[in-house]
Formats: sequence, structure tokens, C-alpha cells
Amino acid sequence: MESTVTLSGVKPYFQSDTGNNILYHGDCMALLPLLNGRVDVVFADPPYFLSNGGFSVQSGKIVSVNKGEWDKGISIDDMYAFNMKWIGLCREVLTNNGTIWVSGTYHNIFSVANALATLGFKILNVITWAKTNPPPNISCRYFTHSTEFIIWARKMAKVPHYYNYELMKAINGNKQMTDVWRLPAIAPWEKTCGKHPTQKPLSLLSRIILASTKKGDRVLDPFCGSGTTGIAANLLNRDFVGIEREREYVEMSRRRRLEIDNPLTADSYRAHIKDFDFVERGGGIK
Repeated sequence: MESTVTLSGVKPYFQSDTGNNILYHGDCMALLPLLNGRVDVVFADPPYFLSNGGFSVQSGKIVSVNKGEWDKGISIDDMYAFNMKWIGLCREVLTNNGTIWVSGTYHNIFSVANALATLGFKILNVITWAKTNPPPNISCRYFTHSTEFIIWARKMAKVPHYYNYELMKAINGNKQMTDVWRLPAIAPWEKTCGKHPTQKPLSLLSRIILASTKKGDRVLDPFCGSGTTGIAANLLNRDFVGIEREREYVEMSRRRRLEIDNPLTADSYRAHIKDFDFVERGGGIK
């Protein structure tokens, strides 16, 4: 197996000096079939299809929920067809003992779960990410939305997957970690290269990668956005391949990755994430 996963005949938008972070600009539907090699874990934050003219609150200000053409609402059937297609392509590039994590809200996560089951994945957990700093509900007509869901599933029903149980237990005060994670939403220090409307926090991606990969494993993100998955993977000594359709965001991913070439910046990022403390002390790390 080659040391680096690439796309046959496609020039990367960016490749780090060490080759541990490769970014491609394009649609994952077209590019995934060109993947040369296999990956150990996929993390995907696909469109939630929520851009419908509504409003939300961000940093104390009322803002539009419209994120771009890529997030415009579609029918339930079209959403399911979309999820079946990209998840099927990801299945083809996973190792037989590989796993996939898919984040979403109630708007799309049930469609994702159905697609995973139909395609033969075994769902292991549905993580509830309880945000410790959710935006307020401006309508005051229902409970404040404060959670997102992340489905964790393995490719083959009868092929064992990797789970760093001891580390997750150590992070959780030497108690078994549950499927409810209380972690903050995106913080200002994570936006030094610009804003992405659905950027995930480094604390969330770091935990996912620590839980389901070993050093040197390969991580793929087919909707890599601002590149948080790649930052977490590289800070934890994993290799990363990212695909992003929007030029603005793949450029943001490139700039963010270059930031951590500075050891002081990398150390600063690690210092913000409590899970990294267990990595530094070597407790349960593989």
C-alpha cells in the first residue's frame, strides 16, 4: 500500500511539505472514484440543506441561515439519493475494518442513517454533541436547539473496528465515556483565517480521531470545509486527504494548515483542547 493516498490524474490544490495533508478542489462525487489507495476513517459533515430564508443568532446578532447554493433545501427523496451516492463512494475507499463518522442535525441525520444501513454499514453509536454555548432561540416558540448528532458506523458488520477505549475512559475521568459529549461550539481562536458557516470545533474532531484511529492512519473528509479535520489529524500524527467544492473554503483550509507549521501555533492549538493533555502524558495512546 502506498504511503500517501492521492487522486489519480488530479493535481492537489495543496500538499504539505511532509505529504501528511493533501487538499483537492472539486466535487467529491466526481473525485472519490479516482482515489488511489484506501483510508482508515472518513469524517463527513455533508450539507444539512437548511438554507431556506430563515434567521438565527450568531455572536449576539441576528443573521440569515442561508449558507450558499450548496446548502439550499431539497426534497426528502433528493436528499436520500444524495446521501446514498456520496456514502456509497466513501464505502468503496474505506479499508474493510474502517469506520465513518457523519455529522448532522434532525434535518438530515435520519436520511444519513437510512443510507448507511441500506449500504451495509453497521451503526456503532449515535453521538449527541451537546453544545455548551448554543445560540439562543429567537422565536421563543420551541426549545433551544443545542445539539448535533454524529453517527459512527463501520464498513463491515462482522469485521472488527478500532476503538481506543482506554484513552476515552482516561479522558472521561477513568469512567466509560458515554455517547453524549459536552463540548463547546466554534471559538474565536479557530477563525484566524476567516469564517465558515458550519465550521466544527477542533475539540470535536480531535476526540473523533483519537477514538477511532492510530498514529499513521489515513483520514478522509469529502466535505472538508475549513479543514478542521485535517488540522486535528495532523496535530495527532495522522495523514489527511480533504476534498472541498468551494474555492473560498479550500483556500481557507490551506491557510489554516500552513498556520500549524509554526510550532508555537501548533502548541497553542493543543493547549486549547483538553484531550491533548492525555496525548502529551501518553495515557492510553496508541
